[in-house]
Amino acid sequence: MNQILFRLGDWPVHISDLAIGAAGLALSLLVILTIVVARSGRRGAEFAMAQAMRADELELRLSDMMRAQSEANGRVDAMAQSLSGRQAEMARAVNERLDSVTHRVGQSMEQTTRNTMDSLRVLHERLGIIDNAHKNLTELTSQVTTLRDVLANKQSRGAFGQARMEAIVQDGLPRGAYEFQFTLSTGKRPDCVVFLPDQRPLCIDAKFPLEAMTALHDARGDDERKVAAQRLRTDVMKHVNDIAEKYLIAGETQDTALMFVPSESVYAEIHDGFDEIVQKAYRARVVLVSPSLLMLAIQVMQQILRDARMRDAADQIRTEVLNLGDDLGRLRERVLKLQKHFGDVNEDVRQILISADKIEKRAGRIEELDFSKPDTPLEPPRLVKSATSDLFPAPIKLQAGE
Repeated sequence: MNQILFRLGDWPVHISDLAIGAAGLALSLLVILTIVVARSGRRGAEFAMAQAMRADELELRLSDMMRAQSEANGRVDAMAQSLSGRQAEMARAVNERLDSVTHRVGQSMEQTTRNTMDSLRVLHERLGIIDNAHKNLTELTSQVTTLRDVLANKQSRGAFGQARMEAIVQDGLPRGAYEFQFTLSTGKRPDCVVFLPDQRPLCIDAKFPLEAMTALHDARGDDERKVAAQRLRTDVMKHVNDIAEKYLIAGETQDTALMFVPSESVYAEIHDGFDEIVQKAYRARVVLVSPSLLMLAIQVMQQILRDARMRDAADQIRTEVLNLGDDLGRLRERVLKLQKHFGDVNEDVRQILISADKIEKRAGRIEELDFSKPDTPLEPPRLVKSATSDLFPAPIKLQAGE
């Protein structure tokens, strides 16, 4: 047992020492194992406890999660219901607004359509007016062209002036107060004569110096204008001299004659630009008149003729006034008679009303069986006569009594 197995340096190692070391090693291993086992058991218990605690905690967390999930589900359901309600309200509001917008759009489109139709109708009416104006303009253009062609010819121009003069005279004077193409004692025939109260005719002759006036308007320079003005003076004075020589006859015609210029513009041009011609015509006892002045002169002549007729009929007017006075006197007498008849009728009506009152009172007494003597004396029957007149051919008898 004390056999040395080996040496560890100077220290000998015996078998007993080895056995004791092995036993101690085994014991140490056993102790260590026991300690390890104990520690591992403790650790398992602790781990089991920890696992149990973790399980409880997980269960609590799971229950909390389940509760939170249920709450979330409830909230989701509530939100879903709220969203569905809001969606329905939104859909209803959207539908209402769409209906309102559709109605407004329909009204707007209807109003727009109506306005468009009105505008189109007005446009069509205006187009019709424009068409009529175009037609009238076309007709006026043709008439102006025709008038220009008419005025280009002297004879046609003279006929035009005479036609205007005849229209003015016929509209202003009665028949018999004028005559066209009247023959004077010298054989001359003015376009028109008007018979004034002294039976001397007033001669009227139409002249139209259009060619000289046209040349004056178309003149480009001063020289051409002077030549055209001189031509106009010559033409107008020639017409004035012809009228004065032909139609002013002492003791037969009036002391003044009228030269009718059938254009207001031509007359205004002569009167404004050639005053010396007008003055020479006055001195020659020839008065230049335009259509408006001729119309005024015709109205003055008409008034003169009316005054002359009134002077001639003064005796007849006096006789008629006297007859009117006699008629007025007879009318007054007849009105007085009618007034007397009205007075008689009023008296008769008053008597009738008195009788009616008495009859009403008597009927009341009969109804009440009251036959006592009345306090007031009875009125004896009497006869009322009305005056005889033209309105009542026979007398009317009214009897009033009890």
